[in-house]
Amino acid sequence: MPKLTIDGTVVEVEPGLTVLQACELIDVEIPRFCYHERLSIAGNCRMCLVAMEGSPKPIASCAMPAADGMVIHTNTPEVHKMREGVMEFLLINHPLDCPICDQGGECDLQDQALFYGFDRGRYIENKRAVRDKYMGPLIKTIMTRCIHCTRCIRFATEVAGVPEIGAIGRGENMEVVTYLDQALASELSGNVIDLCPVGALTSKPYAFVARPWELSKTETIDVMDAVGSNIRVDARGGEVLRVLPRLNEEINEEWISDKSRFACDGLRRQRLDRPYLRVDGKLRPVRWQEAFDAIAARIKNLPGRKIAAVAGDLVDCEAMVALQDLMAALGSPHLDCRQDGAALPAEPRSAYLFNTTIAGIASAGACLLIGTNPRREAPIINARIRERYRAGGFQIGVIGPADDLTYPYDHLGDGPEALVKIADGAHPFAEVLRASETPMIVVGQGALLRGDGGAVLAAVRKLVDTCGILRPDSGWNGFNVLHTAAARVGGLDLGFVPQRGGKDVAAIVAGAEAGEIEVVYLLGADELPMERLGGAFVIYQGHHGDAGAHRADVILPGAAYTEKDATYVNTEGRVQFATRVCYPPGDAREDWAILRALSDALECSLPFERLADVRARLREVNPVFAEPDVIVRAPWGTFGGTGEVGSEPFVSPIENFYMTNAISRASVTMAECTRAFAGKSEKKTGTHG
Repeated sequence: MPKLTIDGTVVEVEPGLTVLQACELIDVEIPRFCYHERLSIAGNCRMCLVAMEGSPKPIASCAMPAADGMVIHTNTPEVHKMREGVMEFLLINHPLDCPICDQGGECDLQDQALFYGFDRGRYIENKRAVRDKYMGPLIKTIMTRCIHCTRCIRFATEVAGVPEIGAIGRGENMEVVTYLDQALASELSGNVIDLCPVGALTSKPYAFVARPWELSKTETIDVMDAVGSNIRVDARGGEVLRVLPRLNEEINEEWISDKSRFACDGLRRQRLDRPYLRVDGKLRPVRWQEAFDAIAARIKNLPGRKIAAVAGDLVDCEAMVALQDLMAALGSPHLDCRQDGAALPAEPRSAYLFNTTIAGIASAGACLLIGTNPRREAPIINARIRERYRAGGFQIGVIGPADDLTYPYDHLGDGPEALVKIADGAHPFAEVLRASETPMIVVGQGALLRGDGGAVLAAVRKLVDTCGILRPDSGWNGFNVLHTAAARVGGLDLGFVPQRGGKDVAAIVAGAEAGEIEVVYLLGADELPMERLGGAFVIYQGHHGDAGAHRADVILPGAAYTEKDATYVNTEGRVQFATRVCYPPGDAREDWAILRALSDALECSLPFERLADVRARLREVNPVFAEPDVIVRAPWGTFGGTGEVGSEPFVSPIENFYMTNAISRASVTMAECTRAFAGKSEKKTGTHG
């Protein structure tokens, strides 16, 4: 390995590392604007110049490979003068916008001008002015501030896979633009805001809302999809103002989707802040005790088989285990966390997990996507697949709609016919999977929500055996289920599924329609066909006035994910904790606490007094909750239903990426995105075979 000397310190580095990376290994700080560790090297800004013995000129440390015997100086008067000169040139045309710039207080240019810049400017010529560009409803542009680092261009092309940002002109006349001045149509577009080292690209919904030092910052978990992206939520008072990504190499690296970032304005709209009771066909606000009394009066002396419960997509594990115990106390076997009706078993655990793990995608040798569009269902995972494709030697096959996934693939068919052929070993792609040392398949909800979902899952299980997706000798498990709901894996881990003789969600709806189910408890469940619940007494517990609240006879206001300490399990089975950012509005309360109080009114008190008691119950139900932020390898087993698979093509369950749950449907920003991007990101591009 190369050995080089940096400021008198000898350091040994891995081959291929740059001088800048070598400096970072020994905590020598090198200023930079264009360099980013997840993007290709551009060498535009020259801020990272250092002196190298034997070189007649300074070198750009971001672009210079570390070589054996190099002697580097980063802290000499000459290097300081270089940095001051580069900074002075950068500021020639940069406007003095700091007092009104949303980047103020967290601006790389501002910080580095303070520590590495010259103490005055010597240029008196007029500054340039650049027309602002339109990049959609999410990104605000003030392109006069742009310093041509090209981070946004490289991100759009390399990570997002949407090469719609480029540069025109040369030198001082260079301008960063979108193709034909169109909106940047990517589910990851908001990340260019974090990447921009100046105030050229900022958040349009957040413009002029707050300064960074006014905000309280809380590290928590995103629930807009099942990835469990790590985020930081910034709030002022009781209002969430913005969401930013938090570094986690195992899950989201340092990216988040636009829905995770911008749907937070939905947290303050259409909120349920007090209990409601339907009287004479109309909902009217009541006190908590009145709501509990109405529920108790309706359930009293009602057999458990006439009561059912359904958990929604954003529900935390504490609430589900409390509702599960309450239903058991009432004698009801009818409960289900799969409100979409997916044909997923509650065991073995490996049957419903992303077993390869999100980070494990980087080790895969071939991939088959079945009934899924990961670009809409999990943009962060789609970016991981694209990253693996760009590394080379990665063949991708798709069974389902031929949408633009941002990377080339072989389109094998629209429906189960191709799946059955591969499972029988009669399709050429079966040999691709067998030939790979680490093959993976990803089964989406579009393959499992159908009437023949169980049979499709059985065909996938056969494919696992036929193509060697499971490699016990190396510990590789390439079978993956891609969930779309943050609550789903946690619910399955808790066994929030029909008990002996119980009905699943489809049977619960049919039973309510037929009058067999008289009470339906909807815990944040808004995706059911509410018109089919017939004359059932509906209790809705949730935080937004969505479909469930409109149908409810009693509404119990709960807390959103930013308003409670809660547990979620992501699609790969990783247990993570969400942290309270602010308190729920009005009389709303945490969901487990509501269920605890309701159990008293129903004379079947739950043994929970504190959050710690509920979490102890979680660990009692399933030991995986005792190991947060750890991937617990699940044992393999037999799963899948019976019957014949149909011939209908697979269809993604998500038609509109920007509106998939009660929070995003209440968001004005997501509504603007729907109008701007409807259909644009789903165009076919010819990148598939």
